[in-house]
Amino acid sequence: MAQLSDDCFAFGGPLLPLDEAVALIRGRLGPVAAEERLPLRQCLDRVLAEDLIAPVDVPPFANSAVDGYAVRFADLAAAGETALPVAARVAAGQRLDGPAPPGTAVRIFTGAPMPDGFDTVMMQEDAVLDGDRVILRPGLKRGANARAAGEDVARGSLALPAGRRLRPQEIGLAASLGLTVLPVRRPLRVAIFSTGDELAEPGGERPPQAIYDSNRFTLAALLARMGCRVTDLGILRDSRDGIAAALAAAAPDHDLILTSGGVSTGEEDHVKAAVEAQGRLHVWRVGIKPGRPVALGQVGETAFAGLPGNPVAVMVTFLCLVRPLVQRLQGAEPLDPPRFPVRAGFDYRKKKDRREYVRVQLHTAADGTLEAVKFPREGAGIMSSMVAADALVELPEECTRVAPGDPLCCLPLGLLL
Repeated sequence: MAQLSDDCFAFGGPLLPLDEAVALIRGRLGPVAAEERLPLRQCLDRVLAEDLIAPVDVPPFANSAVDGYAVRFADLAAAGETALPVAARVAAGQRLDGPAPPGTAVRIFTGAPMPDGFDTVMMQEDAVLDGDRVILRPGLKRGANARAAGEDVARGSLALPAGRRLRPQEIGLAASLGLTVLPVRRPLRVAIFSTGDELAEPGGERPPQAIYDSNRFTLAALLARMGCRVTDLGILRDSRDGIAAALAAAAPDHDLILTSGGVSTGEEDHVKAAVEAQGRLHVWRVGIKPGRPVALGQVGETAFAGLPGNPVAVMVTFLCLVRPLVQRLQGAEPLDPPRFPVRAGFDYRKKKDRREYVRVQLHTAADGTLEAVKFPREGAGIMSSMVAADALVELPEECTRVAPGDPLCCLPLGLLL
């Protein structure tokens, strides 16, 4: 992570607005994942490393979009029906032996190449076959039901930009261009830790004063959804020296270190000091709820993100800050999560000057409007609220009150996770 120009994020200063934190991530970071070439079948969820320029037209030839009759538009009557003799028949995968003469129709099927000089197709259900001729209805537009060569993707055009995460549809598009190998970024290598003497490993013995650690499992799943290669390095106890040593050991083999817990200001919160002992801390305390104590920096040359310990705060800060951080390190396009308008079905007050994310369930009101109802429990440790919620309502910094009926902006969790 490139070092920032000044130390404006030290403890005690104002909270850094979320938009500024994201802008710093996007402006100061670049890809760290190396390039490799992979067979197309192995490219799902990888990030495209280079612009993909179409080597061929898709489709490669003009063809019919329907089953029907191909004609020359110039042969159609300006008004009234047109009767033309059927001169030939062509199906998908076939071609005419020679040109069809003007003043005729050609029986054609979906995907079949258009005969030379023929530019329009009438659907078979709109035509009437009368012996060896076809009667065509009036009103057909030039080029109707015919696909031009290169209509989907033109040869020499930008088919996919570098940075695009390859979903099934991008894989299919590359295949339609005849490609079998693509240049992609290797998976980002991420080390994850949880910190805290109060944590116990799921499946192991849990002392009476301990809780099972869920954050590493949540983070590993979120990172896997983004195509990362995750190394789970377990639970770190509350020791500055121990945390510093673990961070230093993890840095050389990873592109990003991600921790949860220990970034607040308590006597047993040692992550901030441990990072500063091994590297630099560039961002701390972001104006976001849940999740104000967030640390962004580097350990050696490896990027670092320290998230709060509460499970809901972990998810919210991941979605708002770690997600764009991972995208930048991967060389992926900076995609902001989609936002949709909803109507408030609850009353709520918040502090000014911080971005707040409220867990809501969505339902359709009697008038057909999508309405958001606040989850009844709002603590940052209520993980079941994230299971039950349909979306997060985003309340901007200047907002201090939500009343029933107010327009709100929501981020559906199904599109974020």
